[in-house]
Amino acid sequence: MNQIKIGSFIAECRKKSNLTQMQLAEKLGITDKAVSKWERGLAMPDTSIMLELCDILCISVNELLSGEKIHMENNNQKNEQLLLDMAKELEEKNKTIWSSMWAIMIVSMTALLAGIFIAAFLIPEGVWQLITIISVCVVFLIPCFYAVKLEVSVGAYKCKKCGCEIVPTYKEAMMAMHRGTTRHLKCPECNKRTWCKKILKK
Repeated sequence: MNQIKIGSFIAECRKKSNLTQMQLAEKLGITDKAVSKWERGLAMPDTSIMLELCDILCISVNELLSGEKIHMENNNQKNEQLLLDMAKELEEKNKTIWSSMWAIMIVSMTALLAGIFIAAFLIPEGVWQLITIISVCVVFLIPCFYAVKLEVSVGAYKCKKCGCEIVPTYKEAMMAMHRGTTRHLKCPECNKRTWCKKILKK
């Protein structure tokens, strides 16, 4: 989706409706700064007010997301293009989250090994060495929990038995045994527990 194009379209439709940014904002129960951000292509309208916005501007959601008026003969083609653009955008976001997850895991593991090395060889044996090792392990676990949350938020896990795509809750993923991003999960379709491999949904 082209936010600049959508923003210009919102501004054009607003002016055709003889509304100022402040008047449009009041009708939607938001600030005029939010409307200004849309029209400059810096942000998108929230989905919770998108239908109301379209109703006020006398346009369809398709037209809003396309950033232009759609004639009936072009409607199906525009719908298909819009779905493709949204799927591509989702795929890019998923890849970014996936990359962030691996970066967090690699940095955390490096920090853990460095911390243990420092504790084992540079700090004399005793209470302080033990405290340092425990502290390093605790600090290591915090980003690990966050990385698992990121992992669960994108894609799905594929059942080895029936091929069903499983989207577990954060708790289910945390409790499941795992090897990397492969987790031992119960499939809701075949009710079997298998090693389910992580896949990115497109």
